[in-house]
Amino acid sequence: MARRTREEDAELIETADDLEELVQDKRQNWRANSSKARRRQRRYKNRLTQELLRMDIEHPKENG
Repeated sequence: MARRTREEDAELIETADDLEELVQDKRQNWRANSSKARRRQRRYKNRLTQELLRMDIEHPKENG
C-alpha cells in the first residue's frame, strides 16, 4: 500500500509536475466512487500547495 501524502513532502516539489507525481491516495480503490477519489486528490494537492506557500514565507530565497 502506498504511503499517504504528507505536508512534509512539499520539500520534494520543484515543479508543478512533481506535485502531480507526488500526490497519492493510498485508499483510492476503497473510495465509494471516482468523484470522491478525485476530491481527495484535490485536497491532498491543496494541502501541499499551502505548505509550499508557508515554506516560502518562512524561508524566502535570496535574490542576488
